Amino acid sequence: MTRILIADDEAELRGLLQRYLTEQGLSVRSVPDTPAAAQLLARERFDVLVLDLMMPGEDGLSLCRRLRGQGETIPILMLTARSELVDRVLGLEMGADDYLAKPFAPRELLARIQALVRRQQQLGAHLGPPGDTAVRFGAFTLYPTQRRLVRDGEPVDISTVELNLLRALASQPNRPLGRDKLLHLAHGDDHGVSDRSLDVQIMRLRRLIEPDPSAPRHIQTVWGLGYVFLPEPDA
Repeated sequence: MTRILIADDEAELRGLLQRYLTEQGLSVRSVPDTPAAAQLLARERFDVLVLDLMMPGEDGLSLCRRLRGQGETIPILMLTARSELVDRVLGLEMGADDYLAKPFAPRELLARIQALVRRQQQLGAHLGPPGDTAVRFGAFTLYPTQRRLVRDGEPVDISTVELNLLRALASQPNRPLGRDKLLHLAHGDDHGVSDRSLDVQIMRLRRLIEPDPSAPRHIQTVWGLGYVFLPEPDA
């Protein structure tokens, strides 16, 4: 059974979502603040964290950043009453996997949760079981199942979007991937990402890992198809 943790300071909304999601066959726990959420995550396994952005004390963005810094890989869906683009971007940069603006229909939340669960299952099927060998390239080491990237032993600050893309590329080394295939591996079936957005994500990833982004060694373009990841450039 899919296990969901909801952290939101609105008691009425927590109750509504817990009843609805439970009726849909999910196992749901709900808490009013981030400290309670962190305690539950430390003790129990959950498949998705639904996290409100604005809460008293530590807000959702801070908890999201702290969890990712600790190596927590649970998919995070951020709830926000704000509609500004900057808040959405901040959430994704802090490590959230998706966002949903209030007010929303519970059915839409369910669909987003199901998409996140499917995405994790698809990525897990391609990346293999826990304990897989780390992927080393240049000064970097990628730990796919731990969702960590380090450079010369030091953790690298990388967004969830970029990390998912790098994991997808690294799962098929030295093999050219078409754009549709790469989007499927990185973001799942319900990605809604355009080719142009993929190019922007690749550009940002190159800036992060390439010695010279204008002459990439590890993420190279395959004209007319997509991209290929080369751990060793001569490959």
